[in-house]
Amino acid sequence: MRKWQSAIVLLALLPLPETRAAARLKELVSIAGVRDNQLIGYGLVVGLAGTGDRRQTIFSAQSLANLLERMGVSIPAAAIQVKNTAAVMVTATLPPFAQPGAHIDATAAAVGDASNLQGGLLLLTSLRGVNGQIYAVAQGPVITGGFVGGQGGNRQTVNHPTVGRVPNGAIVERAAPAAALASPLHLQLRQADFTTAARIAEAVNKRFAAQESPIARAENAALIRVGIPGAYAARATEFVAELETLSVEADRPSKIVVNERTGTIVMGKEVRISPVAIMHGNLTVEIQTSFVVSQPAPLSNGQTQVVPQVGVGVKEEKARNLVLKQGATVEELVRALGSIGATPRDVIAILQNLRDAGALEADLEMI
Repeated sequence: MRKWQSAIVLLALLPLPETRAAARLKELVSIAGVRDNQLIGYGLVVGLAGTGDRRQTIFSAQSLANLLERMGVSIPAAAIQVKNTAAVMVTATLPPFAQPGAHIDATAAAVGDASNLQGGLLLLTSLRGVNGQIYAVAQGPVITGGFVGGQGGNRQTVNHPTVGRVPNGAIVERAAPAAALASPLHLQLRQADFTTAARIAEAVNKRFAAQESPIARAENAALIRVGIPGAYAARATEFVAELETLSVEADRPSKIVVNERTGTIVMGKEVRISPVAIMHGNLTVEIQTSFVVSQPAPLSNGQTQVVPQVGVGVKEEKARNLVLKQGATVEELVRALGSIGATPRDVIAILQNLRDAGALEADLEMI
């Protein structure tokens, strides 16, 4: 059986509240120079129950031989055949201002053909930054979020057992370079927007206007320059804490985000539709093929044949009209679309058509 179905409908999500909640600067901006740093290293996980690298992974045996040689045990790498060892890449994120002695989490991922890191122990591994310097060392038990059970055809795998975490297993050995909290500070917007940048500068100046002349200025859509007032000259940390508590109403462009894989559509109340008329209806074409056996008469020279019988059925619903006037809002769309029984899957096609027709006053992003 084959079936084709075409539909044109419209759907919008529920509108957002009329009043838009203000957000703290802590959620909107970050301070230039105050950032995380990625660390990476190569290590060995031992203590695996026969689920480590096999003979085909040459570098794990070579790594184990080098490790044993540093401990006074000399053995050729070609003579090593250990299934309880796995070569892994270890990664970690070094937070800003982390001092030596602080503990951070590390993640170990198999790089060879090991099938499971469950129950393994990560040996001492140096974690380096992009400049090649060692900033942390990691060691400890590897905790996986999955497991492998059974053998052969009766094998069950849950989640991803070849990647595990080492909770608090990395110790910071060197503080990462970080920008000093000195005047002027540069606030970076996480989502660039001219309106939001101007509002942030206005809020900062309003908060500290009683003390000094305006100290904040929006350099562009993503950067606000803020000078440290004289009252906070020796207390830059307290000044940043004051900035983070300021509330600003962030502005966002009208955008519709559509996920074609899941049929999810998200749009805000700011989305408006230009005057447009939409015709809604379903056309379904169904084709069924059945096979009938044609049997020849007795004592005849005929042959048995299988004859296909094709049946075609067409079903079309009566079209329904939807007219949107000038300045239609999402709230009006929801009420109108509820009357025609639209579905999220149908909206994807109609939104693209509305954009092509120039009736959609918003950016359409497909993910």
